[in-house]
Amino acid sequence: MTRFLTILLIMAGLAAPAVAQEETPKPDDAAAAEAAAPEADGDEDDDDDEEEAAAEEGVHEAGSKFDFGFSGIMARDNRTDLAPLTLGAGKPVATAEYKLKSGGFYRIAINADGSQELALSGGDFFRAIWINEVVINDIEIRPMGVHSLEFDDAGTATISFIAIVPGLYTLSVPGSHGETQQAVFNIQ
Repeated sequence: MTRFLTILLIMAGLAAPAVAQEETPKPDDAAAAEAAAPEADGDEDDDDDEEEAAAEEGVHEAGSKFDFGFSGIMARDNRTDLAPLTLGAGKPVATAEYKLKSGGFYRIAINADGSQELALSGGDFFRAIWINEVVINDIEIRPMGVHSLEFDDAGTATISFIAIVPGLYTLSVPGSHGETQQAVFNIQ
């Protein structure tokens, strides 16, 4: 009798995911229904207007693609590439503020032109994110924590991370006070 009940429970457990998949709407059906339904307020380009306004304000807004799927949050499809940061003598570090979503997976390149020995420091920012890896010359580093990155010569470092703690954070060149010598990250 125990064997029979065990077999029934295993069969029920194996059948449950199949039933759950049958009940969920297919993405194509949902997209077709959404496209066929008229907008309630009549403004079909509402998202486009917000993106254009953000571009005019000088904000890099990272779009959210959080459809985690089988591989989870760290899947390449879920990663958003941000506009790169630049380290060079007299050059602005960032072109605009970065607007990120808490829980989003991001990658940013930091390019140094080698004109001067420069660093980017931002302990508060690095404590507000979880760093997956730092890649320098095809060498992947998986640190427990970072406080700053310093470039002695020309090169590129790429950081992939998950934004965690909402707030306004900066990465700045140590010893500089100008607004162009910092990158502002707004995690929402």
